[in-house]
Amino acid sequence: MIFRDQLNREVEIPEAPKRIVSLVPSQTELLSSLGLEDEVVGITKFCVHPSTWFHSKQRVGGTKQVHIDIVKQLSPDLIIANKEENLQSDIEALMSICPVWVSDIHTLEDAYAMIDGIGTITDRWAVAQELLVNIQQAFAQLQPSDKIINASYFIWREPWMVAGGDTFINYMLEKCGISNLFKNLARYPEISLEELKKVPDQWILLSSEPYPFKEKHVLALQEMLPEANIKLVDGEMFSWYGSRLLYAPEYFNKLLHT
Repeated sequence: MIFRDQLNREVEIPEAPKRIVSLVPSQTELLSSLGLEDEVVGITKFCVHPSTWFHSKQRVGGTKQVHIDIVKQLSPDLIIANKEENLQSDIEALMSICPVWVSDIHTLEDAYAMIDGIGTITDRWAVAQELLVNIQQAFAQLQPSDKIINASYFIWREPWMVAGGDTFINYMLEKCGISNLFKNLARYPEISLEELKKVPDQWILLSSEPYPFKEKHVLALQEMLPEANIKLVDGEMFSWYGSRLLYAPEYFNKLLHT
């Protein structure tokens, strides 16, 4: 059968895949939620959920350092990737092994379409639809902030890097009623902390991934930005666009209202 991925590419998948390699942590967790324990044969070293898979499945490198030779040895009949998280050169090389279905996520609607698409190509459509209903019901309970919150969302230090306006993280911030101070910049720009010293009543959100910010970083930044409200946040809730979306609204409500 011919399917279209989120790059609008035609991907021929003759039958429901029996050997899947996933190159994206949030989509790996989705495959588990869809009940594809036996079908998934390879994951990345960053695919930490479910933990049983992390300790038992063959690892094929990182999201941006895929070991093509290991993937080939696994003889997959489907590879699932993502435009932002994986390198185009790796995706092109993997296409010589088997079909590669690529997601491209910027909004919650994109995430819903991805879940539907992966459910369809893996013959788990009904399970995917039930999951989607549950996620949509969870987001119906989200209570955005009723006051303007200006915030910067940090993903790295030395250099300091934040989420820009064309990211899924920015979309999730907006769903929470949080205004991204760097929404006019693309992707993950480097910034200077000097830019933040004149911003009143701001939140500084330090993500748990990809850089593992800790309490010591909060204390150091608080000295530089004494008026800021600095918080450690769970990066998976802001950036994972698979079945972890089930838990994001409750997390956001606690972050915003406690």
